[in-house]
Amino acid sequence: MIEFEFCDYENPMHLDALVDLLNHYMTDPMGDSVPLNKRSQLRLVDGLANHPSSFVLFIIYDQKIAGLATCFVNFSTFKVKPYINLHDLIIYDKYRGKGLGRLLLEELIHISELRKYCKISLEVREDNKVAQNLYRSMGFKECIPNMYFWTKTIDE
Repeated sequence: MIEFEFCDYENPMHLDALVDLLNHYMTDPMGDSVPLNKRSQLRLVDGLANHPSSFVLFIIYDQKIAGLATCFVNFSTFKVKPYINLHDLIIYDKYRGKGLGRLLLEELIHISELRKYCKISLEVREDNKVAQNLYRSMGFKECIPNMYFWTKTIDE
């Protein structure tokens, strides 16, 4: 049985899953990072809980949290409507290959339709072909003209 739950920042099980899934992704070759230390974990939870436009959606598989989507609601000045920026899409290794990423995306599309959002944006690594194939199969595509994701690091 598949279910979806928004992260409840007062629920210890949700908080543990949030941090564990993010660390799982960060230490994956596609995350290419180190896990968050305890202090950063607390800052993560506090930051997301208090961010005015964030939400985390869990996918529950066989009564266990199997993955999540970290999202931020943004606003399109061109479309004059809000939209979702999908920042993280994470499925535990042991649950991959079961279509859970697709179901999580379908739920985000459903939420976007209900809320009358104009789009879902995301970034994907150039070498993450598995994710790219999933996104393409769900109707995501590169922007025309192509857009680049640029960044300037400000004092870490």
